[in-house]
Amino acid sequence: MKVFSIDTGHFKLDGGAMFGVVPKTIWNKMIPADDHNLCSWTMRCLLVDTGDKVVLVDTGLGDKQDERFFSHYFLHGEGTLMNSIKQAGYLPEQVTDVLITHFHFDHVGGAVQKNPDGTLSPAFPNAKYWTTMRHYEWAYTPNARERASFLKENFVPLREAGVLHYIPEEEGFAWDQHFRIRLSYGHTESMMLPQIRVNDRTTIIYAADLIPSAHHVGLPYIMGYDIRPLVTLEEKTKFLQEVAEMGYYLFLEHDKDTECISIRLDAKGRPEVYERLTLDEVLSR
Repeated sequence: MKVFSIDTGHFKLDGGAMFGVVPKTIWNKMIPADDHNLCSWTMRCLLVDTGDKVVLVDTGLGDKQDERFFSHYFLHGEGTLMNSIKQAGYLPEQVTDVLITHFHFDHVGGAVQKNPDGTLSPAFPNAKYWTTMRHYEWAYTPNARERASFLKENFVPLREAGVLHYIPEEEGFAWDQHFRIRLSYGHTESMMLPQIRVNDRTTIIYAADLIPSAHHVGLPYIMGYDIRPLVTLEEKTKFLQEVAEMGYYLFLEHDKDTECISIRLDAKGRPEVYERLTLDEVLSR
């Protein structure tokens, strides 16, 4: 198995929104905000070559929205989805499957491309795209809180093209011999967390927006974007305890400085970051 970190660039989000009830006097020491209270985050995807499949997990923000949309997010950094996939040694046509953790625009935006004639089509022409039916329906008829995050041009064309497939609403579903799909309901409805068994020693979980950065390991550190923060709190508590006990590694989607972490429990049984690692360091173990 080959596993690659895919850099799709950086963007800025409000620090208060990213840390919820945690006071700025605390989180600003971790990730200093700019004069507009914005902090810099990354959009990091994962490419997994199992030998039978080439699987992409999430697709970043994409590039098809207009200038006004992108002006809100202050895009920066050198990485793009397609360039990073090519740097890993692959072409878009070689991707067989795209697992989309959820349909917020910074996770699914690159799944659909705008063609020169203005039409929309799947960005990976030979791939099957995967979500849950429950999440698709949630995103298609959004609540007022999440409406601005669910842009239909990012996912409806996948269904219209007949390439959108649905994973059963079953915790720990064995998608294939290497992947299990965990589900989370605090950040949004039916968010997928792919769990990848790299080998007998190493399991990596793509933490998506349950643990968006190493700074969100502390249990009260829950994003203001979450629709059910108390559910997130319960999910994080159980999830991080299991991660610590089983020795799993978390792959972080939004942490600009840290790709992967391991977790341990402190003397009071609370989760904390044990190691900060690159993906290559994890894979070399």
